[in-house]
Amino acid sequence: MTVFNYDTLSSETAYEGKIFSVRQDEVAMPGGGSARRDVVTKDGAVAIVALNERDQVALIRQYRHPLGEYLWELPAGLLDSDKGPWDVAMQELMEETGYTAKRWKPLVRIAASPGFTDETTEIFLARDLTQWERPPAHDEEADLELRWFDLSEAVRFVRTGQIINAHTVAGILAAAAFKE
Repeated sequence: MTVFNYDTLSSETAYEGKIFSVRQDEVAMPGGGSARRDVVTKDGAVAIVALNERDQVALIRQYRHPLGEYLWELPAGLLDSDKGPWDVAMQELMEETGYTAKRWKPLVRIAASPGFTDETTEIFLARDLTQWERPPAHDEEADLELRWFDLSEAVRFVRTGQIINAHTVAGILAAAAFKE
């Protein structure tokens, strides 16, 4: 197999926002010449497959404006430069569900749209859950609805298109295939 080197010839930031930036790269192509590539740069994210003792998964119903609809999703959050993935996952599980977990395992890492963004999501499996008082909601969490679904039901929702969020699809299917 031949591996090509796609050197970046130039790069400039076209937009810088609160959550993501857009970079325009000029990339050397293997056949000669170059091509412009727009890249959305974004810190990564984490998602948590929280399974209780009855093998029910915690899902959050949240409005997603770009799609104009509510989606069922795993508890999740954006990484920042101050905390690592484990710390963010533990914090997001507590903030979005009011639960902590004694056992954590990395489950899968995904790049949902690598054709235009460098964002990856680390998905963790959380077991041995303990309920605590859920912290007061922030603005973005005020409209969150938490529900527990049998893992098999969540898999069916993935297969029937009722769950479409990429990290949720990957996490549910990975958890269903994972045998402890």
